Amino acid sequence: MSKKEIKEAGLKVTLPRLQILEFLTQNKGKHYTAEELYDEMKSADHDIGLATIYRVLNQFESAGLVSKNLFENTQAVYELDTGEHHDHMVDVDYGKVIEFFDSELEQLQVKIAESKGYELIDHKLVLYVKKK
Repeated sequence: MSKKEIKEAGLKVTLPRLQILEFLTQNKGKHYTAEELYDEMKSADHDIGLATIYRVLNQFESAGLVSKNLFENTQAVYELDTGEHHDHMVDVDYGKVIEFFDSELEQLQVKIAESKGYELIDHKLVLYVKKK
């Protein structure tokens, strides 16, 4: 993702927006709170304030560049929106977010909705897990 995606989202291309989008693109599949993103960017010598990160993440969410997830008992976490569907597992002991996709599970959800007389148009599945 680059300047083009920012412009296509109707946003002005700024250095903080570019840096945040590049960071998320390089770390595709990872989930960050705004504070974690701030710490990571700061340790990579990017001079972006926490308020700016919050503002950019909200703008990116509105523009469809990132997805915001609110998992139970955790802060909001953000991830790059690639347009590819996936579900999540959250490790309740450590807060780690794990992405997964299972075609059988996807088909089963459609069947369940249809058996109740509905058409499944979208869903978010979150499994809360802990290591055995």
